[in-house]
Amino acid sequence: MAPQLRVYVPPHPVIRHWLTIAREKHTPVPLFRTAMNEMGKWLTYEAVREFLPVQPVDIETPLGTASGHLIDGSIPLAFVPILRAGLSMLEGCQSLLPTANVYHLGLVRNEETLEASCYLNRLPERFAPETRVFIVEPMMATGGSIITTLQMLTERGVDASLIRIINALCAPPALQLINQQFPAIQIYSGCIDEVVDENGWIVPGLGDAGDRSFGT
Repeated sequence: MAPQLRVYVPPHPVIRHWLTIAREKHTPVPLFRTAMNEMGKWLTYEAVREFLPVQPVDIETPLGTASGHLIDGSIPLAFVPILRAGLSMLEGCQSLLPTANVYHLGLVRNEETLEASCYLNRLPERFAPETRVFIVEPMMATGGSIITTLQMLTERGVDASLIRIINALCAPPALQLINQQFPAIQIYSGCIDEVVDENGWIVPGLGDAGDRSFGT
């Protein structure tokens, strides 16, 4: 059976709370950045479930011996934040996986063609086998930027089934495009909004996540 794109919108009260604050147009920059940071943390928490290999260990507690599990440190972990907006969620993501490498990728969308072009690429020429990759992309509307990112990662040896997307808001056009080209991907999103307008903006959305995060 062919793989099918899976999109998880966790019914988590904390995620819903911070998404609502991020949507509000009067939310000031520092609070908006906090909201994105918190969503990054809690969506990453959901994304690592049954995704990271663990190793059984025996340890000594102050009162005796106990069995437990530790995340397998031999498995490479990587965050790929898509600049600029991805930086707003990255710190929250890293709070859960502080040893993961970070590979920045700068993409800009042409507002007329809606196509993405790359202005900064800090990806390695080749990823180590079995690397788990978390793409940090707050907004996925038309899908141009995320498809470009997925193509660059898979060309460098990343197994599509080992990619998770951390996303605040997405829309059907992007999801349909991902499903057509990379159906093995899993997405963890705060919400799916149904409308993308003629300018490529998610409606009701939350505006420009990069501009609102950095006050520019």
